[in-house]
Amino acid sequence: MPVPVRLAILASGSGSNAGSILEHFKASPDAQVVYVGCNRTSDQAAVYERTRLYGLETQFFSNRDLAEGRLLKMLQENSIEWVVLAGFLARIPADVVRAFAGRMLNVHPSLLPKYGGKGMYGAHVHKAVLAAGESESGMSVHWVTEQYDEGAIVFQAACPVLPDDTPESLASRVLQLEHAYYPRAIAACIAEQMTA
Repeated sequence: MPVPVRLAILASGSGSNAGSILEHFKASPDAQVVYVGCNRTSDQAAVYERTRLYGLETQFFSNRDLAEGRLLKMLQENSIEWVVLAGFLARIPADVVRAFAGRMLNVHPSLLPKYGGKGMYGAHVHKAVLAAGESESGMSVHWVTEQYDEGAIVFQAACPVLPDDTPESLASRVLQLEHAYYPRAIAACIAEQMTA
């Protein structure tokens, strides 16, 4: 019986994607979420409450811990094999990207390469999509590189932009796609690497 891959989630906010990943992998023989980290405190991010429902305490780390290598050291000491970003808003340092090359995924709330890059997160993305008069939007799962949102795309799912959409209504539909497909994309990438 193979040992499940040890998976870490990094989040910055509500943790709804972290919750869908935890739900997906709670009974998986292939991967197990063993660490959830957040660069905001428990009074700033709801991910702490969400992960407790799965018996996992979210760990706080500072952006300085990330920049100065302490987070990487902790991930390595805990034998983390894969890292997935779930609404994580800080830039991943080059040493972390290199340590998890080919084993670090992110989800982005647009159809990349459109509406990606620095400053393009959350409501900023959906406002830009609406301002441009796009007929569709969606989500992208991509490999993490040293540049924001520039890694190779693993999976995309689209939804229509409706005439009466607001940034909030569009965000809600895109988030539903993320919850449905991000955990499955992670699982598929892990399975592909296991059989390669």
